[in-house]
Formats: sequence, C-alpha cells, structure tokens
Amino acid sequence: MKAIVDAFGGDNAPLEIIKGCILCLEKYDGLEIALSGNREIIEKTAKENGLDISGLEIIDAPDVISMEDDAGEIMKSKKNSSMAVGLRAVAEGKGDAFLSAGNSGALITGATLIVKRIKGIKRPAFSPVMPTSDGPLLLIDGGANVEVRPEMLRQFGIMGSVYMENVLGIKNPRVALANVGTEDHKGGELQHEAFRLLKATDLNFIGNVEARDIPAGVCDVLVADGFTGNIILKMYEGVAKELFKKLKGVFYKNLKTKIGAGLMKKDLYELKKFYDYKQYGASPVIGTAKPVLKTHGSADAEAIVTSMKSVIDFTSTNVTGKIAQRMEQLKSEKEEMSD
Repeated sequence: MKAIVDAFGGDNAPLEIIKGCILCLEKYDGLEIALSGNREIIEKTAKENGLDISGLEIIDAPDVISMEDDAGEIMKSKKNSSMAVGLRAVAEGKGDAFLSAGNSGALITGATLIVKRIKGIKRPAFSPVMPTSDGPLLLIDGGANVEVRPEMLRQFGIMGSVYMENVLGIKNPRVALANVGTEDHKGGELQHEAFRLLKATDLNFIGNVEARDIPAGVCDVLVADGFTGNIILKMYEGVAKELFKKLKGVFYKNLKTKIGAGLMKKDLYELKKFYDYKQYGASPVIGTAKPVLKTHGSADAEAIVTSMKSVIDFTSTNVTGKIAQRMEQLKSEKEEMSD
C-alpha cells in the first residue's frame, strides 16, 4: 500500500516526520510513502541531518497550514498547503491513505470536502482510541462535529462498531452513548432520540454511560457529539498528565520515596506507557471515502512509526468499504419497510 504523509503537519515537522517515514519503510514490508510538502525544504532538511530520502516520493506543495489557521482556509488561501495537496492526491487515487499531525479542524474540513464522505454518511467523525482498564475504547466523535442530529449519532455507533471489530479485533463491540446518567430517560432531546435509534439497530448497544465509568472500560465504542466527546478526550488527557506529575512529586519527596521509586521503576514505566498516546497510533477520521488519519501534534519519529501501523490496519481491513456496505444495507432495509 501507499501512504501519503503530510511532511509539514505538527510541532516537529518536517524533520521528525521525515525521520519517522524512513523508519516506517524499514519496518513495514511492501509500504510506499509519499511526502507532501515543500520539496526544497524537505531535501535541505534531509541533507543537513544526514538522512537518506531516496526511498520516499515527494509531492511538492509550497504552502503550510498552521495550527492557528482557520479550518476553512484549507479550501481557500491554503489550498496548496501540504495537507490539502496530500488529501487531493489520495482523492485522485495517487495513494491509499493520508496521515497528518497538523491542524485537526483543517484536516476534518479537507477530508470531508476533498476526499469526500462514504455514500450515505452524513458526517465523518474524529475517532481517537483511548486506554481503559478493560482494553482500548473508541471515542466517536472526539471533536469534529460540535452540533449533530440523532441520526448522526446512530451512524457514529455503526461506524465505530465496524472499526473496532475489524481493526482491533473486538467481536460484537459494546456500544454506549455518553450521557449524564445511565437511566434510559437521561439527557436532553438529542440523547433521548439517539438512544432510541441506537437501541433499534442490531448493534450491541448497552445504553447510556457516565463519564466517571469510562476509564473502567464499560464499553468498546463511546458515542458522543463532538462537543461532549472533545471535553471527555481533553479531560482524560489532562487528568493522566497531572496524575503522573503528582506521582513524580511523591516519589522524589525524600530518600525513602526515591528508593521506593527505584524499586518500582519498571512498573511505573509500564503504567506511564499505558497512558501514552503513542501506543495507540493515529486517530482515524471515520466516514471518509478513503482512510484519513490524524496523529498527535507533537508526534516525533517514534510516533509516526506507531501511527503508520494504524494507517496500515485501517486500510488493509477495508473498514471504509465495510461501512459503505453497511450503509447500503440500511438503505435497502429502510426502502423495504416503506414499501
């Protein structure tokens, strides 16, 4: 397969992106990579750092869309940015998937308007994988769609279930709706109708889930509007970060605690690794006609290697095609019911 990578997305671009892509070619058999970005800068950066980029294709793109740019600029003033050019290349069949560490809003906008949606899908959704005590959990939507309709949440549940079953191998994944209580009647009008629609599907829908129960792994797919989902995601990340800061303070408090830290070093490392975003690779933008994935803005070479595993898994399992089949099936069932 061929992946197109945004060479100028993220805080550490282009050097760490280039280094990561070189490592990917060494690690993954049969993988081809094309970097989208300013050719002159890519070649200069590689030369200055002694990197051999002969195995990488370069798709020249003169501009860069920054983290501060408005999402809509990808279709206007930044239509020749590394992100926009890379997405167009995927849309035109010059690559099988796209990976970026850049502006999340611009990526969602570009993926929707350039790569387009799967037929029948109303909105693609940002879908990060999060750690829980009972295994990985897919949060859908993690921030792409702040305002949604109930039928969109039903589609999120379907898409998330297909992804978890095919990419992470979770059979009959448990799907839940993020809400302010577990009772069926909890929430507002959006949650009430979404609950009804999800319950009417053949998904393994287990009902509402409260935020405090998410870390325990009570579900495999957590459905939420983008506003709620993004708050859950950022709070999750923030609590983990602060927890480890506090733990570090405790273990470096005095000689006794330092000795304890030394004895527990391996266990503490494993705990920190458990909550490290790098282990889960890139987050898919589920619902686009071709695979589009977003890795962390601070991604280094190691994170690019892990993210590429997500790209390969997403693409090779044909999740996009399976979601399209599912939507066609739902359309046929709806037509039969109306006859």
